[in-house]
Amino acid sequence: MFVLPLPHPGNSKLQLYEMFSGFMKYLPGPQRDAFKHLSGLEEFIARKVKENQETLDLACPRDFIDCFLIKMHQERENPHTEFFLKNLVMTTLNIFFGGTETVSTTLRYGILLMLKFPEIQDKVYREIDRAIGRNRGPNMDDCSQLPYTEAVIYEIQRFGDMLPRGLARRVNSDTQFRGYTIPKGTEVFPLLGSALRDPNYFANPDAFDPQHFLDENGKFKKNDAFIPFSAGKRYCFGERLVRMELSLFFTSMIQNFHIKSPIPPEEIDISPMLVGFATIPRVYDICMIPR
Repeated sequence: MFVLPLPHPGNSKLQLYEMFSGFMKYLPGPQRDAFKHLSGLEEFIARKVKENQETLDLACPRDFIDCFLIKMHQERENPHTEFFLKNLVMTTLNIFFGGTETVSTTLRYGILLMLKFPEIQDKVYREIDRAIGRNRGPNMDDCSQLPYTEAVIYEIQRFGDMLPRGLARRVNSDTQFRGYTIPKGTEVFPLLGSALRDPNYFANPDAFDPQHFLDENGKFKKNDAFIPFSAGKRYCFGERLVRMELSLFFTSMIQNFHIKSPIPPEEIDISPMLVGFATIPRVYDICMIPR
């Protein structure tokens, strides 16, 4: 394992770099160290790509890098192809950050919420104990038998609102929106938080309430305003992987540990420490007690 000491996406200096990278890269500050480490990670991925190239079997891809390399081979005569080596390295880098950072932060917020609401944690545990037991770990086939647990995981994502501003998009044609004309080529940011806190879709938008995703019979229900992965053709293509990771990690933790706080639940602050490009939960102490 290696640790990459980068500032969180919610860090103000990193946000300034994102908005004004044209001149921020020439100024002194922690952003220079951060992007030096980023360069190191890019080199690491490039080495992994080279290893895959040397052992590639066109008929048997092993991972995302292999699939991309096969597509590069298929389009090697296309001068306009998007499948070239630099794109492979940068896409893999984006996947690394897009999946690793968001999942870990969501889980951190989820644990904090379980400390704040031990009664919800107990209900999740009782459901897991009833549906799975203690002799095996959870798998994705168990989700249909864990409606309350799934509702809690969805509510963690909704309440945590990890990327409230969403990621930049570009309008590909002149667009009329609520009386305004958005010219072709304009960068726009979908404000995901406005949907995740919409009182027309969530009865208690500012409260942590798993009932937002349960019907009157206690069955899991979807909600059209639940868009933490954005929406449209460019929604997060890692959504299924993220859902799987959150479900398995969260369920396994509650199945095996009683998560307690050294301070009373009423003293726990669940408001975010920082809201910027990303939402960051507060630092907290926990006790993990084996069940």
